[in-house]
Amino acid sequence: MKVDVLLGLQWGDEGKGKVVDVLTPRYDVVARFQGGPNAGHTLEFEGQKYVLRSIPSGIFQGNKVNIIGNGVVLDPALFKAEAEAFEATGHPLKDRLHISKKAHLILPTHRILDAAYEAAKGASKVGTTGKGIGPTYTDKVSRNGLRVGDILHNFEEKYAAAKARHEKILKSLNYTYDISEAEKLWMEGIDYLRQFHLVDSEHEINNLLKEGKSVLCEGAQGTMLDVDFGSYPFVTSSNTICAGACTGLGLAPNKIGEVYGIMKAYCTRVGAGPFPTELFDETGKKIRDLGHEYGAVTGRERRCGWVDLVALRYAIMINGVTQLILMKSDVLDNFETIKACVAYKVDGEEIDYFPFDIAEGVEPVYVELPGWKTDMTKMTSEDEFPEEFNAYISFLEEQLGAPIKIVSVGPDREQTIERYIDEEH
Repeated sequence: MKVDVLLGLQWGDEGKGKVVDVLTPRYDVVARFQGGPNAGHTLEFEGQKYVLRSIPSGIFQGNKVNIIGNGVVLDPALFKAEAEAFEATGHPLKDRLHISKKAHLILPTHRILDAAYEAAKGASKVGTTGKGIGPTYTDKVSRNGLRVGDILHNFEEKYAAAKARHEKILKSLNYTYDISEAEKLWMEGIDYLRQFHLVDSEHEINNLLKEGKSVLCEGAQGTMLDVDFGSYPFVTSSNTICAGACTGLGLAPNKIGEVYGIMKAYCTRVGAGPFPTELFDETGKKIRDLGHEYGAVTGRERRCGWVDLVALRYAIMINGVTQLILMKSDVLDNFETIKACVAYKVDGEEIDYFPFDIAEGVEPVYVELPGWKTDMTKMTSEDEFPEEFNAYISFLEEQLGAPIKIVSVGPDREQTIERYIDEEH
């Protein structure tokens, strides 16, 4: 058996949670492979809205195994709050969720360090969510981190040493703070974590594959936020690309099967960093309002713009995307004209590839397509799509070199249409 990977192709917020929820009935296992509680996956069904931060999005669908992999960073306090809120909805959790012993823990002092580092950067700050993600991954790479498995062996001693090291750094930054309440909640979270299946997830997932189980790997954030291939330094601290599923779950590269790439019909970004197609006019505001583009975790306004096909071609290339999933098509239902960026103009020269730096002097080159001016939110089949929307899909497939397999026409689980792709694709 091979695993399928589902990930975002833009700057995050593409709608991965909904798609995982829709696809989960086809799989036995859903495994999250990177990121932390800075990523909120929103799901809507049966009139209810749910936001998951650390728990895989397959948790709602039947008696599936859900795995938090070693590449994830976990805040015990936030996890406890999320898990208890989830269980309060009547959905079982503890029997379905397995947590890797090798996943790293976000300490209370990591969150303080996150704020201190951002404050020190001043105008050049990255615009993090303040959840301590960066400092946690920094400790991981510098071999100073604490892992979930550590809570089972001499944990108090290990925690005290890590806390003391962080306090020394904070003192050097002259940063004042009080973690007493946060630390209390965090320790309660540690006790709560001990109630779960804490596993050697690399063995578990490979054994499940040997048993013939089907696995869907769920990514967080988006390709353009990848620490190696995104718009550095305005990126996250993990590998959000397909290769991250291998390192974040202990999977060999030859175990990768289908790669689902999720994209919006337009483009958004949260926080600081370059965004070539960003709109600062009424059109950008209209997209934000119609798309309800506000962060699931932070509530921050998302920056909005037209779809960027240069960045998408790049993302499809480095991920090996086999199928595309088009989200939020309905947000563009009322536009007379749709624009798409097909190239960049840099220093007067037109280029069709993603360059080393897009921070300055990158001007998008647009083509215009007719809008469909049709409410698609009630549609249930591709046969109902207006001619102009079919033309938009064909244009995207031709530009991106991959078939669009699924189209979302609204936030609910039911507002998802699977297309019938010709074999020639």
